[in-house]
Amino acid sequence: MTRKTIAVAKTFIWVACLTPLLRLGWKGLTGGLGANPIEFITLSTGTWTLVFLLATLAITPLRRLSGQSWLIRFRRLVGLFAFFYGVLHFITYVWLDKFFDVQDMIKDVAKRPFITAGFLAFLLLVPLAATSTAGAIRWMGGRRWQLLHRLIYVSGVSAVVHFWWKVKADVRKPAIYAAVLGILLGLRLVFWIHARLSNPGARSTRHRA
Repeated sequence: MTRKTIAVAKTFIWVACLTPLLRLGWKGLTGGLGANPIEFITLSTGTWTLVFLLATLAITPLRRLSGQSWLIRFRRLVGLFAFFYGVLHFITYVWLDKFFDVQDMIKDVAKRPFITAGFLAFLLLVPLAATSTAGAIRWMGGRRWQLLHRLIYVSGVSAVVHFWWKVKADVRKPAIYAAVLGILLGLRLVFWIHARLSNPGARSTRHRA
């Protein structure tokens, strides 16, 4: 891709990723948040966190299946937007829902499993966002950096579990997200098995070394 094409693509991604926030702000200004604005904001920011998290996980399989290597350029940007909406989701809970009542939040984490799962999902995104720069990759080394960033798989599973446990009765929406996550993780397993079968001597060579 040319630099101009990359710049246009990045602009499009920025606009697309900020659109949910602009829509939420517009609804807030026009009284469109419903009878329970805090619940609306919480659900909206949580949903978009999960959407962008799955979008981040989808980039590598799409690149592998399509052969379009340029897609990898946008994985970090989409991943940072997942963290951004995760921060908004967390702030909504801490500020608007609990009014910074630490004791109440600790009780919530301990007693309500879906809060625990959501907190874990967000917590695991923090080191990933903090090490998303090229400098962090050089400082950690590629192997350790890749190992750390596999936490996104655990974060994705925890986020889906958080959503599933929260809705309790009608699990149709979280089931869709769970299916998408299962497909994305399944594709990674297929790629890993294929790589092992294509190069069976790699593992034995490492053991001999």
